[in-house]
Amino acid sequence: MKILVTAKRVTDPDSKIVVKPNGTLDLDGVDYRMNFFCEIAVEEALRIQEKLDDVEVVAVALGEEGATKEVRTALAMGADRGILVECEESQLDSDLVARILVKIVEKESPDLIIMGKQAVDGDNNQVGQLLAEYLGWPQATCACAIDVEGETAATVQREVDGGVETVHVTLPAVITTDLRLNEPRYASLPGIMKAKRKKLDTFEPADFDVDLTQKVEVVGFKAPPSRQGGVKVDSVDALIDKLANEAKVI
Repeated sequence: MKILVTAKRVTDPDSKIVVKPNGTLDLDGVDYRMNFFCEIAVEEALRIQEKLDDVEVVAVALGEEGATKEVRTALAMGADRGILVECEESQLDSDLVARILVKIVEKESPDLIIMGKQAVDGDNNQVGQLLAEYLGWPQATCACAIDVEGETAATVQREVDGGVETVHVTLPAVITTDLRLNEPRYASLPGIMKAKRKKLDTFEPADFDVDLTQKVEVVGFKAPPSRQGGVKVDSVDALIDKLANEAKVI
């Protein structure tokens, strides 16, 4: 059995990102890490590998050369091989990422794809659904529990507005992970040393027979308006008046 997992490189949410006057981002000094949801996807693939016999886990990322670090992190956690499609982030949108992943799937022929439900930088939550549609595979999104039944099927509990929904999918399938699925492991020192010797294949988007036209154009970025200071009122009537006539929320 082969499981393909994503290891997307994202800006660390704890880093301060500054919007330049020309509408671009100042990323100097910004730290990067693996997307939180992708860490959960890698962990779940490794747990399935520990449960079943003869399972290969392949980690894939699309991004700049620096994204090698995130693929190596997945390898240090326990993934067997890595794939990096090297390109500038600005060259990608969700649809193009999905179409490139289709080509990787055609090359690797995985039995299962596990990926983060969204990236914490763009928060689009689109690639998993697009990939499943292009492949014509079953999908289960926002998974909070996964039970893989050999190489033929999986039962997935997914978080929905009303609680938890249980779905049954035949393999191959695409599953996207939610936060409560598991707690990702830390890479051990032996795992880090082994990761340096594991195979990591590097490609470029031009290596795949895919239209590289983006469907989404980023025009620019704008910082949110600064928060205004609050005011104190001396009575309930004054509060109601401000809520009704100034804030217009009642």
